[in-house]
Amino acid sequence: MKILVVDDMISMRHVMIHMLREMGYNDVDEAPDGVQALDKLRKAKYDLVITDYYMPNIDGRQLLERIRYDDELADLPVLMVSCEDDKNKIKPLIAAKVTGFIIKPFTMQTLTKQLKRIEKSMRANQVH
Repeated sequence: MKILVVDDMISMRHVMIHMLREMGYNDVDEAPDGVQALDKLRKAKYDLVITDYYMPNIDGRQLLERIRYDDELADLPVLMVSCEDDKNKIKPLIAAKVTGFIIKPFTMQTLTKQLKRIEKSMRANQVH
């Protein structure tokens, strides 16, 4: 599975990439914001985007919406990561069809659980 990790904080990107590699996901790319993420998504095929919610330029919600409105990317799973736990901020993400949501700080176990759920859903969608 090819994964794009999007976060404006380099330390968070590296923590996420390290966790993913520990879990056996070695095909991982990174972007510092939504603008560069969209550029990468248009140039290469990814199986999953893991993005922070708060970022400069294009934030996680805007990135999610642009992915969902792009015919080429609309079905791409998007896992949102944020310290945000305000239900009023999370509701628009659900409306925009976010695939999953993890609140920071999180453990490798939490990330594993989300990725297994997303992979199971991806396999189910391939059967149909």
